[in-house]
Amino acid sequence: MYKIGWFSSGRGEGSRNLLQTVYRGIEKGEIKADMDFVFCNRERGQTGETDLFLDLVESCRIPLVCYSSRKFRAQRGADAPGDWRIEYDRQVMERLKGFSPDICVLAGYMLIVGAEMCRHYNMINLHPAAPGGPAGTWREVIWKLIASGAQETGVMMHLVTPELDKGPAVTYCTFPIRNGRFNRLWADINGLSVDEVMSRQGEDSPLFKLIRSEGVKRELPLIVATVKAFSEGRVRIDNGKVIDSSGKTVEGYSLTREIEEIVNPKV
Repeated sequence: MYKIGWFSSGRGEGSRNLLQTVYRGIEKGEIKADMDFVFCNRERGQTGETDLFLDLVESCRIPLVCYSSRKFRAQRGADAPGDWRIEYDRQVMERLKGFSPDICVLAGYMLIVGAEMCRHYNMINLHPAAPGGPAGTWREVIWKLIASGAQETGVMMHLVTPELDKGPAVTYCTFPIRNGRFNRLWADINGLSVDEVMSRQGEDSPLFKLIRSEGVKRELPLIVATVKAFSEGRVRIDNGKVIDSSGKTVEGYSLTREIEEIVNPKV
């Protein structure tokens, strides 16, 4: 059975919804996999939201490993030599020695993963842009899309590498931002620079908000569909390359059709 490792900081409702959705898919047989473990870099008592996340993991009877990154850093002291995250990753890998995940999903994991852990596990993470699209946070991505007058955008899962957000695309979906409701909103800012839109409207810009909402709609379905595709052997990672079911190296495996059927079902 295909095994999934799950890394999360358990910060809020989104983290719980994501884990619960994937777990339900496994229970129903829609995802042919097992949850090998859940790792959380927080422990009970740190926040109420994380406690709720840990309650969920335990109710699902998924093996749970917690190790507080905040406590670890405090114990090392601010003046300790070297990067504390490297040693922290080593401690995490030591605690996960008994597990053998085929793929690890970073789902709201709020730490940058170091090179050693990237090499040890095949880890994938969400990025709010299509392959070849803008880098940065979701806010930075949207402003860059507006500045460039982009025709489309998307969401992708990428391989985690030592270079932040530079790993190759694993799966992705795209959607147009120049049709329907978008056309009027682009027309509303015609002739304005992105700096003018930012200063006058900021994140209340209707175009900014619509791009964001359409991306968010696709994030959870893409993560679930990605796990499903891995468990079915439609895509895999081999020596840092993304391979499809025919054995061909691909620059990302498109799940656009599947995601659109979920987001915009035909009546």
